[in-house]
Amino acid sequence: MTIAETHQANLASIFDEVADFLSSAPTPEQIAVFRLSDSSERFISDLLEANRTRGLTLTERSALDDYTRIERLMQAIKIRAFAKLDQARQ
Repeated sequence: MTIAETHQANLASIFDEVADFLSSAPTPEQIAVFRLSDSSERFISDLLEANRTRGLTLTERSALDDYTRIERLMQAIKIRAFAKLDQARQ
């Protein structure tokens, strides 16, 4: 498997994790505490470290950009979940 294929497989795994989670009809509490698997977190951490230390290849940059879009979506969903939790407490 090439490096590009490995990055695509890791990114596909992240998409699958998020899709599986969201399709499980999570509660606001579950959304608020959602985290990616350790292996996915490690993949992203490695990309961020490479970005800081040596710069990224085009394939790595593309993978990081795709992840950033996923992360922004999850942040927006979490903000709404926290708002619902706050409303329920009032």
